[in-house]
Amino acid sequence: MQTVWFIIFSVMLAVYVVLDGFDFGAGIVHLCVAKTDSERRTVLAAIGPVWDGNEVWLLASGGVLVFAFPKAYAAGFSGFYMALMMVLWLLILRGVSIEFRSKEKNHLWRSFWDGVFFFSSTLMSIVLGAALGNVIRGVPVDSTGYFAGPLFTNFLLGPHPGVLDWYTVLVGVFAALTLAGHGILYLIWKTDGEVQKRAIGLANPTWGAVLLVGILATIATWIVRPEIYTNIAARPWIIILVDGVVGGLISVFVNIKSGKELGAFLGSACFIVSLLAATAAGLYPNILVSTLSQADNITAFNASSGEYGLHVGLGWWILAIMLTTGYFIYLFHSFRGKVELKEEGY
Repeated sequence: MQTVWFIIFSVMLAVYVVLDGFDFGAGIVHLCVAKTDSERRTVLAAIGPVWDGNEVWLLASGGVLVFAFPKAYAAGFSGFYMALMMVLWLLILRGVSIEFRSKEKNHLWRSFWDGVFFFSSTLMSIVLGAALGNVIRGVPVDSTGYFAGPLFTNFLLGPHPGVLDWYTVLVGVFAALTLAGHGILYLIWKTDGEVQKRAIGLANPTWGAVLLVGILATIATWIVRPEIYTNIAARPWIIILVDGVVGGLISVFVNIKSGKELGAFLGSACFIVSLLAATAAGLYPNILVSTLSQADNITAFNASSGEYGLHVGLGWWILAIMLTTGYFIYLFHSFRGKVELKEEGY
């Protein structure tokens, strides 16, 4: 049952990254693809109906972690306290910038909130990537099951690393580029006119950078946590996920060239989901790896709730996920097609 909940938690996080990821990506690139006020309103209108709903997946993932793996939640949220406060404030700033931008017609007012939207989206993407880098690299969990550390030290690896070092920053940059590329493909799919033309012009360079930095991050991961690749080799079924990473990336470039807008976006989604799933499968059963001793690793088995609770919770989760999936299908169906800019609002 612990394995089932590990998969559920991993899948829900992956869904969050795919859905809220294109919102972050739109924020990262909107100053480049949208030059006029109406064009920037078009970008906001493209994500406006869905961005706040997408963030629900982050809250739901946190709820699953609390329910299924309370010890991992306690250790992670106490050890990453500073980083989590940054995430909270960045999410607040991002939401406020989207909602407040069009409240006044003053040019300085709108330019300020455009800058806040760009800043919060970019930094949030880097922070999320750095968080993934910490999970892969490991944190100084001791025999008590807890850890604490500064935001950064000397940016070098070691038994007591900070949240930020050369590896986690590299993964953060890779995440920001990937989400920027994901957002570009979403805007190509959902917009037309000058915004779409500029997004098309940015697509290949951005995804070329994703490929280059992704190769560097893959090599760095081999240096920092080679066990992931050992586990992948020992579990042949994970090769399917690796094929999904490669296939998704190829699909992005092929569909961009052929002008298949939705196909390119779905290829990007496949790339992100497969990459996160392969990483989770390579780490399993570890949730937090200790840099001090393997005996102190927090795993799906030593951090889980009771067996009875996990079984009961599974039934309620299935009901909830069916309702949630139905709602999101209805939501995206209702706002299908190219975005149409209205006189008021975004």
